[in-house]
Amino acid sequence: MRPRPLCALVTALATVATTVVTGVPPAAAQHRDGGYSAEIRRASYGVPHITARTFASLGFGVGHVQAEDNICVIAEKIVTVNAERSRYFGAASPTDANVRSDLFHRKAIDDRMAERLLQGPRDGVHSPSDEIRDQIRGFVAGYNSYLRRTGAANLTDPACRGKPWVRPLTELDMWRTSWASMVRAGSRAVLDGIVAAAPPTGPAAVLDAPGAAAVVAARDGAPAGVGSNAYGLGARATTHGGGMVLANPHFPWEGAERFYRMHLKVPGRYDVEGAALVGDPIIEIGHNRTLAWSHTVSTARRFVWHRLALVPGDPTSYYVDGRARKMTTRTVTVQVPAPGGGTMPVSRTFHDTHFGPVVVVPGTFDWTTTAAYAITDVNATNNRAFDGWLQMGRAKTVRELKRVLDRYQFLPWVNVIAADARGEALYADHSVVPRVTHELAAACIPAPFQPLYASSGQAVLDGSRSACALGRDRDAAVPGILGPAHLPVSFRGDYVTNSNDSHWLANPQAPLEGFPRIIGNERTERSLRTRLGVEQVRERLAGTDGLPGRGYTTSRLWQTVFGNRAYGGELLRDDLVALCAANPTATASDGTTVDLRGACAALRGWDLRVDLDSRGAHLFTEFALSGGIRFADAFDAADPVHTPSRLNTADPRVLTALADAVRKLAGIPLDARLGDIQTEPRGDRRIPIHGGRAEAGVFNMIIGPLAPGVGYPKVVHGSSFVMAVELGRDGPSGRQILTYSQSANPNSPWYGDQTRLYSGKGWDTVKYTEAQIKADPNLRTYRVGEGRRH
Repeated sequence: MRPRPLCALVTALATVATTVVTGVPPAAAQHRDGGYSAEIRRASYGVPHITARTFASLGFGVGHVQAEDNICVIAEKIVTVNAERSRYFGAASPTDANVRSDLFHRKAIDDRMAERLLQGPRDGVHSPSDEIRDQIRGFVAGYNSYLRRTGAANLTDPACRGKPWVRPLTELDMWRTSWASMVRAGSRAVLDGIVAAAPPTGPAAVLDAPGAAAVVAARDGAPAGVGSNAYGLGARATTHGGGMVLANPHFPWEGAERFYRMHLKVPGRYDVEGAALVGDPIIEIGHNRTLAWSHTVSTARRFVWHRLALVPGDPTSYYVDGRARKMTTRTVTVQVPAPGGGTMPVSRTFHDTHFGPVVVVPGTFDWTTTAAYAITDVNATNNRAFDGWLQMGRAKTVRELKRVLDRYQFLPWVNVIAADARGEALYADHSVVPRVTHELAAACIPAPFQPLYASSGQAVLDGSRSACALGRDRDAAVPGILGPAHLPVSFRGDYVTNSNDSHWLANPQAPLEGFPRIIGNERTERSLRTRLGVEQVRERLAGTDGLPGRGYTTSRLWQTVFGNRAYGGELLRDDLVALCAANPTATASDGTTVDLRGACAALRGWDLRVDLDSRGAHLFTEFALSGGIRFADAFDAADPVHTPSRLNTADPRVLTALADAVRKLAGIPLDARLGDIQTEPRGDRRIPIHGGRAEAGVFNMIIGPLAPGVGYPKVVHGSSFVMAVELGRDGPSGRQILTYSQSANPNSPWYGDQTRLYSGKGWDTVKYTEAQIKADPNLRTYRVGEGRRH
C-alpha cells in the first residue's frame, strides 16, 4: 500500500548554545565530544532515521525529533515524576488521584531514588555506562534545543502551547522517568496503598487505598492496562528458512506510554530500527541486521510482601529474630490548588522498613496493632534497563541475546520473544523477579498465605525471621532476584509465542514447567487470546488456515495478526444462537425482561470476525464482557489449546449475560457494522477501527469504552506498534505500523496518517538498509546540532 505523501518538513537547525544541566554529578554534564551533531532523515509517516558519530549526538537527535513530534507528552511525564500534577492539572480534593501521585513521587524525590541509580561502577550493571549517560545527556540537550528555538508560546500542539509546565529538561528528570517506568508493576501499582498506610492510632488523615492496590492483591503480576502478542518464528516455520518476529504490543493510545518509531545508528557501534516509549532514548522493540525481538508483559510478580510482627504498644516497631526494629518515617508535602484560589500544602507521613515501604490493602493487608505489611520492589534499584536494551540491539543471534539477558537481568516486567537470521527462535521470561524459590516459599510463607501464593503468585513472607529475606542466587546480577538458572527459557527451530499468559505454553510441544510460582502458573487454563495465538501458528504450519501453502512469509504473518478472528465466537456462537432461538426472551440482571429475537438474528449473521464490515461483533463482545462465556467442559492440561470449548447452555448466567448485552446496546443496531460504531477521532473526522476485546478471544486487541446509544467512539488501548520482520542473508525486510500515528499533536502531518493506514490494514515497510531508506519517496534530510562541532 503506497504511503501518503508527507507535508514538507521545515529544516530544523539548532542555534549554538550551551546546555545547562542540574541535579547530576558534574562529570556527567561534560560535553565529552565537544558538541552535538546528528543527521535526521524523515521517511514516510514522519519516521526518523537518526545517524550520529557518538551516543551523545545520537541522543541529541532523538531528543530533538521526539520534541518536534511529542513535546507535550514528554513534558507531562516530567510533571508527573516531579510531583507537580496537582499544581498544574488540578485536584478535586486532598485525596485526588493527582495528589496521591504527587505524594508518591515526592517521596521518591526526597529519598533520592533517581540519584541512587547513578551510583556505582559504570559497567551497565551496577550503574549506567558512559554510553547511556552520554545518550541521556544528549537527549536532554536535543529536547532543550528544540524548545529554546521554538519557545513554549509558539508550540503547535495546543495541549501544552504556552503552558507553564513546559520547561527545559535536566538529566535528573530523565532518570526519574526511568525509575518510574521500572516500578510500573511494583511500587507504582500499589502507590495508593503506600500513600494510605498509617498506623492504627494517631491523627493521620484518611486516604482511600482502592483500585490498583486491591486489584494487584488479587491478580497475577502483569501491570494493569498493558499487554501484547508476539511470535518468534524459526527456520521450520518460515518459507525462507530464516527467522521472523511478530511484535504486537497492546498499550495505551494516549499519554505517557505511547510508542514512537525510529531508527538509530552510530556507525560501527549500533544500528537498530524499531520503537520505544515516547521519552526513552533507545530502541526497546525492534531489530538489527540479523536479530529481531519483541516484548510481552510477563505474569511474574515484581514485589513480595513481608508480614511484620509489631511490638506491643508500638505499631511502628517490628520484630526481626526477636529484636525490635523501628520504622523510619518521612513526611512529604505537595502543593495543591486551594478552594479559594492559590495553593495549599498537603502533607503525608510515610513509613518504611528495611524491607521497603509499608502498604495497606483494606480487608487484605491491614495495618493493625499486631501486624503490618511491607513490600520489597526489586525494580526500585533497577538501573540496568537502558544498557540492557543497548546490548540487545548489538546482539547478532538469539544465543548472544540470551547472554545479554543473563548478564544484565534488566527487563522490568516483560518477556522476550526473538528470532535470528540463522532461523533460531527464543522465548525467555528473564525479567526482574523476586527471589522466591520453591524452598523459600515452603519455609517462609505462613500457612494462611500459602493459598494466595498458589493461586496468584503473590508471596507473603514471614518478616520476623531474617532467614526469610530474599537472599541472593550465585548467578544473579544483583541480590534479591532470581538468577538465570531459575528463569524459563526455550530455544526452538519452529516457533515460540506469548500473549500475556505465563511461560508454560511458549510452545505446547515443549511446555516449560517446574519454575517458582512467583513467575507464573503452569498446567492451568489459558486465555482465549493465548489459545488463538497458538492455533493460528499451528494452522499456518499445517496449511489449514485457508491461505495458500505452508509456513510464514511477511504477508502471511501480517494476515495472521489482522485476520481479526474472534475465537470465542468460533467456539460458542452456534450453541449460543441455538440457546437464543429456544429462549426468545430472557431476564436481565436488573430483572427486566428482554426480547432476544434481534440478538439471535444478529449473532446468526455474524462472520465471527472483528473486521470493519463485521455485523454483530459488538453484541458478542458485550456478551463476553457481561460474563456470558461459561464452559460446560473442563480444562484438560493434556490438550490446553483446545479445552474448554463447549458453551454451558444449562447455566442461567449465559442467557442473563446476553440479555444484559442487549440492554447495554440500546439505541445501537445489534447488526451494525463494526466500522460504523468503533472509531478513532482525528481532527473533525472519525476513522473506522477494526479489532476487538481479548475477552471475546480476539488476537488484534482494541479497547474502546462503550458510549451508550453511540458505540465505541474512542480507542483507549490495544494494538500499537506492530512489526512483522523477516531476517535473511540480504538483511531485514517486512512491514510495520504505529496504529495511532507518530505524533500526538493534532497539527502535525503525522497525527492520523498511520491510523488511516491501520484502518485499511495497510502498512509501512521496514527501512533498515541504505537502499530501503533511499527508496522512500517522501525522504527529507536535515541536521540538528549544538556546540563547536555544529
